Amino acid sequence: MRLADFIVRNMESVLAQWEAFAATRLPAAASMNPLELRDHAQQILEAVAVDLSAPQSPEEQAAKSKGLSPAPSRETAAQTHAVLRAKRGYDIKQLVSEYRALRASVLSLWMDECLPAGPHAQDVIRFNEAIDQAVAESVAHFSAHVDQSRNLLLGMLSHDMRTPLQTMQATAQYLGELNAGADVSVAAGRMIRSGAHLQALLDDLVDYNRTNLGLGINVVPSQVDLGAVCGEELELLRVAYPTSRLELNVVGDSRLLGWETGPAIAGEPRHERNPLRRTGCASARQDDGRQDRRSHRGKQ
Repeated sequence: MRLADFIVRNMESVLAQWEAFAATRLPAAASMNPLELRDHAQQILEAVAVDLSAPQSPEEQAAKSKGLSPAPSRETAAQTHAVLRAKRGYDIKQLVSEYRALRASVLSLWMDECLPAGPHAQDVIRFNEAIDQAVAESVAHFSAHVDQSRNLLLGMLSHDMRTPLQTMQATAQYLGELNAGADVSVAAGRMIRSGAHLQALLDDLVDYNRTNLGLGINVVPSQVDLGAVCGEELELLRVAYPTSRLELNVVGDSRLLGWETGPAIAGEPRHERNPLRRTGCASARQDDGRQDRRSHRGKQ
């Protein structure tokens, strides 16, 4: 019996094995009913059977084996299945494992049916190609859906954080204008600068989402005094880690040409601070109060 005919005639037994395996994909499958477990498995198998029955030239087979087949004109069952599995909480390894199990179960059942004669070798080759095509379509759509969901989450977080951040900045500005003493003014200044830095990080999230959407980032060159930037960051770290001895030693000309994507405030470098902040925080967290942390910049 040819493999395409076997799939059509034994659809229910193949689907039963698919359902049994899908039920083991925990924790995502724990709350799924039999219809949800089977999802688009029948449509995927029907598409495979149609592909096996269609004539195929050696050139077409070579193109399919290299992933160069013409793109489908509409969404396939494998693509829809991937999106629904992603929405149910499957990870990509669980998605691919369904196809691995489907391949094994179909070939095993068919070979038992073919006994005592051997299976048709060309059917095995074309079946594997069809399953590989379905896997490629599923993985591409699954990854695109996950990326879209991640970008949406980042966009929502960056938007929702703006209101409390603006409130904090406005409060710091108000404290700085109270003239309640030097200590209050210095603390308010630190809050204003920290708020500006946090605003810049939120803007970076927006830039990240823009790149994922293919919109790119507007880059503007600007002169930056790296020594002054390091000094400001060090001042913030001294407040955050008062028991640490943090010192700065700048050697040579600390001015350089930086690349900015629209600073949060005029003349305020954004991206030059990021590696300094991450490095400084990591060093200060490891400090027990006895070591010195210095930043050096040699002459150019």
